Amino acid sequence: MEDRLRELIDVVLGSLDEPVNGTSLAARVHFSRDHLDRLLAAATGESPVAMRRRLLLERAAWQLRTGAASPAGAAEAAGYGSTAAFSRAFARAYGTPPSAFAGEVELEAPNGIHFHPPAGLLIPGVRAGAPADLTDRLVSHHLDRVRELLAAAATLSDEALAREVRPGVVLVWFEGVEPSAALMCERLVFTLEVWVAAMAGSPVPVAGGDWEPRFERAALAFERLAKRIRDRGAFDDAFVDALCEPPQSFTYGGVLSHVLTYGAVRREALASVLVELGATVPSCGDPIVWEAQSARTRIARNATMS
Repeated sequence: MEDRLRELIDVVLGSLDEPVNGTSLAARVHFSRDHLDRLLAAATGESPVAMRRRLLLERAAWQLRTGAASPAGAAEAAGYGSTAAFSRAFARAYGTPPSAFAGEVELEAPNGIHFHPPAGLLIPGVRAGAPADLTDRLVSHHLDRVRELLAAAATLSDEALAREVRPGVVLVWFEGVEPSAALMCERLVFTLEVWVAAMAGSPVPVAGGDWEPRFERAALAFERLAKRIRDRGAFDDAFVDALCEPPQSFTYGGVLSHVLTYGAVRREALASVLVELGATVPSCGDPIVWEAQSARTRIARNATMS
């Protein structure tokens, strides 16, 4: 959802506990009431006042169902002047009086925007093409994070990268110690290359060489494999990894989980080492922050193209 529309909806949310009307809501965003009504009605199918009234009733329904408020308390919190007026409005919306309510909180809405307990909103995303599922999110975030860490590592000298700043540290139980940023970078890249080769049935990769071009090749192949596995629903399908000695059987879902789990451990350890060595690491590595930044980038790109 575009930032401006989200801002307007946030104004409605922020007004739930205040005595406001359509005119005062519009004044908060420096619009006339008619202009705000037109904007939100076009985008959400509801006027600000209608949306606010519905969200207040949904919040009241949640309070009644959970015992967080009595009918009188819910009526006051929803801004009704009397319990009788609240009961009439509630019964019209839910088909039952507040004292007997035990049903679903969400009322029919043209936009999918609903009260989200205890004090927020559920706002559906506006999607372009297929929605990104958990596989997309985890894989894309991991690859983006490793990409920025390798770029940060490239700003350091070979001497700094080889310095053993974490003596004795073991990040993956069967791969031994990783005391330096150089070894962490190499294993981040090489293990991805190895698992891509295993899943794709390709020859054993050769370790060594520049990290960034090797990573980009492996990342592209890994992303394609993950999407193919997801699209086929093949997470539980097994394959024999001939690269192991002796050969072993793995499920595709197990391998993807392994790569992302231990990749996260290794990459964040690398991030802390790079910062200690004086490199600038541009983000915190949090998928929530990454997703918000990615959304802002898409909006800016779309605005430039339009």
